[in-house]
Amino acid sequence: MTISSLTPLVRSWIDGWTVSRGAAGPVDEPWGWTIDVGEFWQTGRHVLPDGDEATVRTLAAERAVPGRWLKVFLPRVPIAHGTPHTAEDVVAPWLVPGWTLGHPGFLMTTELRRTPFDVPAGHTVRTWTTGGVIRATVTAPDGTLAARGQITPTGATAVADRIATAPEHRRKGLGSVLMRTLQHAALDSGARTGVLVGTAEGRALYEALGWQAHAPMVSAHFDATP
Repeated sequence: MTISSLTPLVRSWIDGWTVSRGAAGPVDEPWGWTIDVGEFWQTGRHVLPDGDEATVRTLAAERAVPGRWLKVFLPRVPIAHGTPHTAEDVVAPWLVPGWTLGHPGFLMTTELRRTPFDVPAGHTVRTWTTGGVIRATVTAPDGTLAARGQITPTGATAVADRIATAPEHRRKGLGSVLMRTLQHAALDSGARTGVLVGTAEGRALYEALGWQAHAPMVSAHFDATP
């Protein structure tokens, strides 16, 4: 994927993410977008689809406000597994004191398709839609919540978000069941392309399901508390 095509892809992720999280619509900036989230721990975020040193340094200095987040995509940084120079190594020197790096992420996409899958014996899958967000849960035989996630269709694309499997229920194939369920539901809504930003840990699951990584994303938040 070329750098010029990354900006609309990041924008499609934002459009779904803001609906998924109930955040305000993105505000255009010369370098990307600002999003008001409205939470004490995350008042807002600044998203850069092609982060450069000068811009990140300026934002890190000027927007050093508690609860503010930076989401910096780096399309020029290699995304191969085990790359020695990570995206965090690139961005860390650009930040002023008070910024803390979060978990690294990867912008990923897939062509949505229907793939048969089996639900493990005794488990129950449920889906419902509220406010344009499709949610799914996988319940274990004892009634506990084993996995959950959501996906937000916004026309031709659908953004997967908050995908999680409880630690005690991992390595049972439930992540695959959850993702297949969400992808099928998104197809039913008319979407054709899936978009997400996955963690390094989640990337392996998504790639096994046919998702492709396009660029790393560095996440940082400002907290003035020592």
